[in-house]
This record gives sequence, structure tokens and C-alpha cells, in this order.
Amino acid sequence: MAGNTFGQLFRITTAGESHGPGNVVIIDGVPPGIELSVEDLQVDLDRRRPGQSKITTQRNEADLPEILSGVFEGKTTGTALAILIRNEDQRSKDYGNIMEVYRPGHADYTFDEKYGFRDYRGGGRSSARETNVRVAAGVVAKKILTQTCGVQIVGYVKQVGEVIAEIPEPEKVTLESVEKLPDGSPNVVRCPDYIAASKMVELIDAIRMDQDSIGGAAEIVAINVPAGLGEPVFDKLKADLAKALFSLPAVLGVEYGIGFGCATLRGTENNDIFVPGENPPEITTQSNRHGGMLGGISSGLPIILRAAVKPTSSLSREQPTVNRAGEPTTISTRGRHDPCLLPRFIPMAEAMVAITLVDHLLRWQAQCGDWLPKA
Repeated sequence: MAGNTFGQLFRITTAGESHGPGNVVIIDGVPPGIELSVEDLQVDLDRRRPGQSKITTQRNEADLPEILSGVFEGKTTGTALAILIRNEDQRSKDYGNIMEVYRPGHADYTFDEKYGFRDYRGGGRSSARETNVRVAAGVVAKKILTQTCGVQIVGYVKQVGEVIAEIPEPEKVTLESVEKLPDGSPNVVRCPDYIAASKMVELIDAIRMDQDSIGGAAEIVAINVPAGLGEPVFDKLKADLAKALFSLPAVLGVEYGIGFGCATLRGTENNDIFVPGENPPEITTQSNRHGGMLGGISSGLPIILRAAVKPTSSLSREQPTVNRAGEPTTISTRGRHDPCLLPRFIPMAEAMVAITLVDHLLRWQAQCGDWLPKA
């Protein structure tokens, strides 16, 4: 199956299925000398893994990574980096009833139309289980970005159903505020507006008890991104970031900056006025409606993205559907599924943003012959 590779100079290729032996990623373009250990990878993998709380799937996977190549004595060698994560808690029998029946909202029908055959165990290749190795690759990308230019990427849940968080200064949100509540306990919904977070948890739990699911939106912020990353036409930074986020399961919409809010504004209201920066000849803008990208190229201001994530399609509640012969029937999807995808989506989104940014950073270096764009 084509389409398993993303990126140009920092390039990832993934393989694996939800109920196969495991998932693997091969990363090309990792510079030598980057300190990397299994413990480094585990931090974000623990944020993504199932079974974190009652509002996530109860599939029990430790997501323990194995570094197969590309690291020697704790540092990257510059050669291909391979990371394997084995599956440990598959229950393929839960999916026997969908071999001939199409689940609403899933890729069952489209896989059959494309290939004439599909792995029906938990969605096979289209399952979100594949994203664990993307998160591992994202850890490598984050390390490169942080060490070279101090880029920090933080994602959080902005909305669940009708509950919308108030985040007046996205660029000031910290990982600590996303992961922990003020009392130090886990922030299971990963929303830094703690009043909204409490309401989100209540809503998700009620939806779960009703054998249903709920969607929402995530916001991802990257600060300290140098100005000058991206290309002016087909490889716009905004286009590649959108592709990166759209490549994740369940994403139905992506916007940056003011996004669709620009549709009601006049030019005089939408334009961000250029002004001198704190350290001349540095230049900045008074506002950031452009979300850190102008003409498809980074401006140096925080990059702010949002992704709309649909409700989980797999429901234990009975739904009407058809079988492969087109005959009407019903389905109740067994298995263990998230009532809301947003809490576990956050590290996936961070990873894809990091992978995209480091790819463009390396491309800038290759084109312009210097590690960082000029200030």
C-alpha cells in the first residue's frame, strides 16, 4: 500500500496494523549526535497510550518502544533510525462480527472498494493504533527543534462538544498546565482551562454511560519557530502542517490563526500591522491573526493551529448499516473505544507538527547553507 511515508529531508515511514504484531517507524534524516533513549520516547508514548483514565479506551497497552537501529552509546548515528512498538492486548475476536458488515463512520467500505480485501480486526492499517510510532518519531523531531532553535510545541483540548475553553494567550500555555491540575493530580482531559476541563470530563463520562461518543477540537501552539521556514507555492508550511494533521485519524477540519473567522472581516480588520521588534532590526506584528505564517512561510510569531476531531465512530449502541452484499442489517461494535478522542489526540498532533517543522528546518538548511534562518 502506497502512502506510508511523510516528509522530505526528515522522512518517516510507518508500517503495522491495529491487531498485528506491532508497529514500526523508520526515520531518515536524523542528524548525528542527538541524545536519544527509550526513556525519552516513553514520556510522550505514555501520554498517547490507551487505558489512562475512565474517559479513554481500556485497551491495556504499555507501548514500550524498542530502538532497533540508528542509536549508539545513547546518541543518534545519522543513519536510519528504526523504532518498534509491539502490540500486547489485541482482542481480535471482538471484531469477528464486522467481517461482512460495514461500521458507520469507518473505512471498511472504502477499503473494500479500493483493495477488494481488508484487515477487519480493529480497522487494520486505518486504526489510530498506528499513531504510536508517529508519536515516537515526534519525540525525535522535538529534540532536534529544541536543541537547534528552542522551539516548544504544546497541544491541548480546546473544545469538547459545546464546552469551549477560554485560552486568552495560547503561546503561554505550558505542558505542565496541560498535564496536571493545580492540586498536582492528572488533568485527564488535557485542557488548561480547569473550569472547562471539569465540565468536559462530566460530559464525556455522561456520553460514555449513554453508549455514545463526542467530538471536539484541539489547539496546537509552536513558539520560537524561526522566520523563513516554508515555500511560497506548493510546499507552503501551512499546507504541509494541514496535511500532517489531516493524516491523523478522525480529523475533519484544520485551521490556523484566525481561521474561518476571517470570513466576516474587512482587510483593515484582518491585517496584522508590522512594527519594530524588541531588538532592532527585528520586525514583528501587533497581532497574530495570521497564526505565525504569511505566504506559506513562518513569520517568527507563534504558530497556532486547530484541528476538529470527530466523535469516535465505534459505538456499542446498535446502529443501522449494510453488509458487503448491500443488504440492510444492524451493528453493535464490540471492543474498547474512546468515548472522546481528544485527550489522546494531543500528543499525536504535537508529533505531526514537530515532524513537519523539523523537515522544513532541514530543507531551509539544505537550500540556504546555514542551520538557522536569519533573525
